[in-house]
Amino acid sequence: MRDQELLVFTHDDVPLEIAGVQVPAGTIEKEEAPDAAVVREVLEETGLALRVVRSLGTARYDIRPSKPEVHERHFFQLAPVEDDLPERWSAGEEYPSDGGDVQRWTFRWIPFEQAHVLCAGFGARLGEIVPDTQ
Repeated sequence: MRDQELLVFTHDDVPLEIAGVQVPAGTIEKEEAPDAAVVREVLEETGLALRVVRSLGTARYDIRPSKPEVHERHFFQLAPVEDDLPERWSAGEEYPSDGGDVQRWTFRWIPFEQAHVLCAGFGARLGEIVPDTQ
C-alpha cells in the first residue's frame, strides 16, 4: 500500500476477462519463508523494493475451474521503502518460472476503495487493513 492506494496490475497480452486485475504474487521457493518470498516476488515483478508491514494470514483458494488446483495463499500488508514511486509503469518476465511465454504487465496504484476489482480471491484479506469506521 501507498497512502490509501493499492498496487495492482493487468496483463498486457491477455484479455482482462481472462486474467483480471491482480496484485503481485508468486511461488514460495524451497526453504524460503513466506515473508521473504513476497518481498522477492514483488521486486522481481515490479522493480519496487517493498517491506513487510505485517502478515494478514493465510487462506486456501480453489482455483477450479480454470486450473485443477487449490492454492494456499499468504497475505501481507507491504509498504514502499522509497517515497518517489511512479504512478504507472510496465514490467515483465522474459523467462517465467513456469516455462511459458514472455509476460508483460502494466502496474498502477488504485484507491483502496476500488479493491473490489481484484480477481481470483486476491482481495480476500483486505478487510484486515481497513480502519474501523463504526
